[in-house]
Amino acid sequence: MVIVDDEPWARKRIATLLKAETDVEMVGECSGGAEAVRTITERVPDLVFLDVQMPEVDGFEVVEAIGPDQMPFVIFATAYDKYAINAFDAQALDYLLKPFDEERFRKALSRARREFMEKTLAERTLRGLLESVENRQRFLQRLAIRSGGSILFLKAADIDWGEASGNYVTLHAGKDSHMLRSTMNALEPKLDPDHFVRIHRSTIVNLDRVRKMQPWFRGEQVLVLKDGTRLNVGRAFRGKLLQQIGNAHS
Repeated sequence: MVIVDDEPWARKRIATLLKAETDVEMVGECSGGAEAVRTITERVPDLVFLDVQMPEVDGFEVVEAIGPDQMPFVIFATAYDKYAINAFDAQALDYLLKPFDEERFRKALSRARREFMEKTLAERTLRGLLESVENRQRFLQRLAIRSGGSILFLKAADIDWGEASGNYVTLHAGKDSHMLRSTMNALEPKLDPDHFVRIHRSTIVNLDRVRKMQPWFRGEQVLVLKDGTRLNVGRAFRGKLLQQIGNAHS
């Protein structure tokens, strides 16, 4: 089992309660979402106590990064009922509303034990959870980029532009470039159209990084970004680009 919570007292309380459970072994303790993704991937626990609200990477994003097929059973913990706990109560295995008492903790653990003993798969419920996340937040705020054995969480707002190459999209953020395993067609609808616009079959750009648009050869147009990068605008995408620029300045 793995405990994930950014508050030391919360991790300590759960660890203390678990000492009385002879059939439960704690294999990891994490103070943040990014660390949780690494630990869960490496240790492959059967159960995770997962805090909902954490800085940088929250509990929902941990589930998104690992995916429903690999995610173990989840018991969420949160101090904030504004996350519509009753709505995802049916999605997660169980939840704990902080501060929870020992009786409530035992009830959640007993439920997890029953589910595990019955070999009930969590995939269906986790898919439902991810659907509720999508309803909660329509567009991606962070992208999980796998590189070797690690995972980088890149804020969408930090992306300057992206270019497609087969089943990958290279995302340019300042001086850094990151390879995301995704097609451009799959990535585009996940990014906020108020900020990101497709300007070519293989190019998408963050409008906040655009300095100007100017004419090019034979009636073509080119976008000049604030860092001097020049990007060609495809004829088929020019109308949508002009519309988006107009909306951004209206």
